[in-house]
Amino acid sequence: MSTMNQTPQNTKTTYRRFKEGDTKFKRSQEQLFKASWTYKCPTYVQQTPPCQGQCPAGEDIRSYLNIVRGIEKPPVGADGKPSMPWQEYAWRRLTECNPFPAIMGRVCPAPCQGGCNRAKVEDFVGINSVEQFLGNYAIEKGLGFAKPEVETGKKIAVVGGGVAGLSVAYQLRKKGHSITIFEAHHKLGGMLTFGLPAYRTPRDVVDAEVKRITDMGGIEVRCSTRVGKDVTMDQLRQDFDAVFIGIGAQAGNKLDIPGADAPNVTDGISFLRDYNEGRIDCAGKNIIVIGGGDTAMDCAAVARRLGAECDAGVSPENQTKVTVAAREANGRQAMHVLRQSSEVVIAYRRHVQEMPCTKHELEAVIEEGVEIQPCVAPVSVVKDASGKATALRVIKVDWVNKKMVPQEGSEYDIPANLIVSAVGQSIDWTGMDAFKNAKNLGNADKALQAVGQPGVFIGGDAISPLTLTVAIGHARIAAEGIDDYVMGREIAKRPKVDKKLFDMPANMQKFGAKFDKVPDGYTRATCDNKNAVHNFDDRADRAIIEAKDLFLGHFSYTPRNERAQNEINAENVLGSSAERLIALTDAQAQAEAKRCMSCGMCFECDNCVIYCPQGAVKRVPKKEQMAGRYVTTDYAKCIGCHICMDVCPTGYIQMGLGGEGN
Repeated sequence: MSTMNQTPQNTKTTYRRFKEGDTKFKRSQEQLFKASWTYKCPTYVQQTPPCQGQCPAGEDIRSYLNIVRGIEKPPVGADGKPSMPWQEYAWRRLTECNPFPAIMGRVCPAPCQGGCNRAKVEDFVGINSVEQFLGNYAIEKGLGFAKPEVETGKKIAVVGGGVAGLSVAYQLRKKGHSITIFEAHHKLGGMLTFGLPAYRTPRDVVDAEVKRITDMGGIEVRCSTRVGKDVTMDQLRQDFDAVFIGIGAQAGNKLDIPGADAPNVTDGISFLRDYNEGRIDCAGKNIIVIGGGDTAMDCAAVARRLGAECDAGVSPENQTKVTVAAREANGRQAMHVLRQSSEVVIAYRRHVQEMPCTKHELEAVIEEGVEIQPCVAPVSVVKDASGKATALRVIKVDWVNKKMVPQEGSEYDIPANLIVSAVGQSIDWTGMDAFKNAKNLGNADKALQAVGQPGVFIGGDAISPLTLTVAIGHARIAAEGIDDYVMGREIAKRPKVDKKLFDMPANMQKFGAKFDKVPDGYTRATCDNKNAVHNFDDRADRAIIEAKDLFLGHFSYTPRNERAQNEINAENVLGSSAERLIALTDAQAQAEAKRCMSCGMCFECDNCVIYCPQGAVKRVPKKEQMAGRYVTTDYAKCIGCHICMDVCPTGYIQMGLGGEGN
């Protein structure tokens, strides 16, 4: 077991409130009307944290981390006890947006962590490690999604049973609509099932998270049914109230060089699908993977695990006995073969640091013995007399002003028994050509409704072939548009910050708050209202809070709680099916969640209460506290000194105009 860093951490706090040479104290009073008194008073401003702002799925990350760390607790039942464990409560908050946390916690490239403000102190919060922990907990405990409380009687057709299609089915089923999924393959899951190798997403994890959606009821699945061939789009539009197209980009781009028609030249998507369906038992002695994305990394890692059949005379120390399980896809019997390691090369036309793959996936394949040959471009496939590929001819290239310049006379051959081209994917629109644009992508507006095609919505790879997380985010947006459409409402305009935003009034009502008007009934002139947050301004739909708006000096150096890793390297990768990442424990997940700075929302640190010189800011009585309502301000005592704003670590307190009698 290894705890090797996925990303190097700083070893000391990098933030300093004052720098060498500073001689002038910058006072916030200068921004106010008067230093001794003012009409400005504390205003509680909710903003979107940058982690959520950079999450393509739009997860309410801050919210579920606050549950894990213990700030927001599960509602209490009639017996006075928590209605559910904190792990389940956090999982349910997380899955309001993303129904695949156990999968995404393993494979998401985690752009949320790239935006984390904690990195300005020492290192980002390990968000997807907490996500994996919660996803695993739900599978272990057999948690399921709630069935809808009402049935609308509306029917929606979902074309494609991959991540986008399953996610939109989940979101629409929660709203009470009936769903029929049309899937061209014999099994649901799309790239989860046929693209991602099992060492990244174990099959039982994928099956559990897919089944949880279909177990909601009201979801009919028609596998081995291709829209455009077995059923027409016109039929779907006639028989259903709305249609969602999530067909995915499941056709790999072919290698377009002389000799690429050799039988042992394939594309990355086909290679991974054949592997996952049991049609490949060994890869060959010399494998070349062309490309620099995550699909290329997966192909290279799979090839290293498969290995090659042993040649005569191979020494015992270079052999291993690998059990190949019986495959359901073709009914072959389990067999034992002696294997030797494959020599796997990734050929990429740009520099290593420019590879678009996830950094830790690149580091992992290098650790597992894959050779990277950067700055080379394929020229042709070298074939033998029988027409099979024996090598890939490449040429060295330079990059001048972002343009590739081949080095004359630098061609050389890389030996190959198998060449895998992982250089992009394309979409098969057969029977649905009316919905694509000149770029062969779905033509949709901001609500993801097909342009000029009312009632048809498109999402996932069909409009943006990027990541699984993007597809999940599209599903949430499309589902909201579909719900508006089938229920006869005007499709809502999408907000500037289009994420799953924390709903303060709804959450407060869940904890017992009572107010008639939302939002005005709980935000203005309400310091004496026990069911409200006074002077509250929700800007989350239009503002993402930056590190400069936080008091970073509040946070001390706290190293990241990293997931341990199984030691998979060049010596033991052959035949391995072990996961690389080992999930956090309960205690580790809670410790990591506590590193979250709760940017743009109160996390109950008490700084404003402690440092207020007038005693104007005080805690709400415990029996009146609820999620989002922790402090109150006595405006008769407040002189607008702004100290509460200065010491608020999260940027939640700002100075704004109050009103007499507040």
